[in-house]
Amino acid sequence: MSIPLLTYSPSSQNQRVAGYEVRGEEQPRIYSQEATLNSKNMDELIWSAYYQIFHEQQMLASNRQTFLESQLRSGQITVREFIRGLATSDPFRRLNYDSNNNYRFVELCIQRILGRNVYDEREKLAWSIVLATKGLPGFINALLNSEEYVDNFGEQTVPYQRRRILPQRGQGELPFTRMARYGTDYRDKLPFPDGFARQPFNLRTFSQSSDWPVISWLLMSSVGLIGIFVWLAVSGILPNFGGY
Repeated sequence: MSIPLLTYSPSSQNQRVAGYEVRGEEQPRIYSQEATLNSKNMDELIWSAYYQIFHEQQMLASNRQTFLESQLRSGQITVREFIRGLATSDPFRRLNYDSNNNYRFVELCIQRILGRNVYDEREKLAWSIVLATKGLPGFINALLNSEEYVDNFGEQTVPYQRRRILPQRGQGELPFTRMARYGTDYRDKLPFPDGFARQPFNLRTFSQSSDWPVISWLLMSSVGLIGIFVWLAVSGILPNFGGY
């Protein structure tokens, strides 16, 4: 028996309010298989799907899922199934799931698949329970089979960030593509995550994140080179560059 989704109250967000603004350059472009008339349109749709799920930081040739692309082009799968395949692929798991805790991963997936921010911490907890009990495929299936996804994107439309810009407002919500793919808990394990000048040296963080066998080898090599240099100098083998 599976655990039911923990209840949470949706908060007021831009995407929950009907929009009547005139579409402009800052509005998201919607890619749908229904409007795909030729191979160029299909290439743009596939690119937008990769951009939405992987984001520009992870759009590498090695992350392409050519078999899924072939199935989509031939009409064997829908856009929703293509999104499902990308979100459960090994590259997506390695680059996003393995490098985050469950809460941050849930936040990323809701942004990329449902096209909005999480409502609150309770929603994070609710979906984290689904991720912990059903695993990554079960969690992705729950998002793609949700009423919210079906109502907004259906079978043929690539997910997008919904209603990021509001009229008569100086600045809208930041694009999700500009947000880091990992949380602070993972970032803090990296040496000098925010730049050497701004990040103070932390011995504990350095000791936990460093590869000590490599550091030991480098230190021993340096000591050995210094010893050889001193021996050569004492033995008179090194040339006297000072002329004395």
